[in-house]
Amino acid sequence: MKRLRIHREGRLILTVVLLVLFVCNVLAYLHWPGWIFAINLIISAILLVFFTYFFRNPVRELEIDDKDLIIAPADGTVVVIEPTEEQEYFHGEKKLQVSIFMSVFNVHANWYPISGRIVEASHQDGSHAVAWLPKSSTENERSTVVIETESKALVLVRQIAGALARRIVTYAKTGHEAHLNEQMGFIKFGSRVDIFLPPDSEVFVEIGDKTVGNETIIARIN
Repeated sequence: MKRLRIHREGRLILTVVLLVLFVCNVLAYLHWPGWIFAINLIISAILLVFFTYFFRNPVRELEIDDKDLIIAPADGTVVVIEPTEEQEYFHGEKKLQVSIFMSVFNVHANWYPISGRIVEASHQDGSHAVAWLPKSSTENERSTVVIETESKALVLVRQIAGALARRIVTYAKTGHEAHLNEQMGFIKFGSRVDIFLPPDSEVFVEIGDKTVGNETIIARIN
């Protein structure tokens, strides 16, 4: 059976939520009729379950022999598979883009999609448009991580904030090593992750497919 943990990014938030709900329920019990207290208690329980569920941190360990495989960095739905010209880091070079949209019900931890050396880790401020819109890749708040693989290919992973997301956490640092089974970061509330691959990469998913972070094989670098 897989163990389920609370992500470190959610522990303080859950503590605050628990304290606020506790105070609200004590006040409701002392100053309001019993039926209002009962409704307040039910709403509090729903909110606590939601926040606990949102900040879940499942344990996932993957073993693969092919070091050129790209593993899904996030849970969600594939919303983009297309050739594109990435401007911010590759300055217009042709790449293959695969994008995964995460709803508030998905696990929001992000994993490295491949092992290698981190050659870029940067953060850009921006807007908070709905994350499934194409413009979110270039206009929203985002963090960019570029990994140089063992075969010297460059893989760009971009965490993108959405309409609800107001904080992107990225653990990657330039010059460090990225490893499979290691978390790259966390995005709080609805968001998206873009992966930019060499244009001749072989993709194993289709638009609309569901992915499981650190489990689903989405592509292979040729």
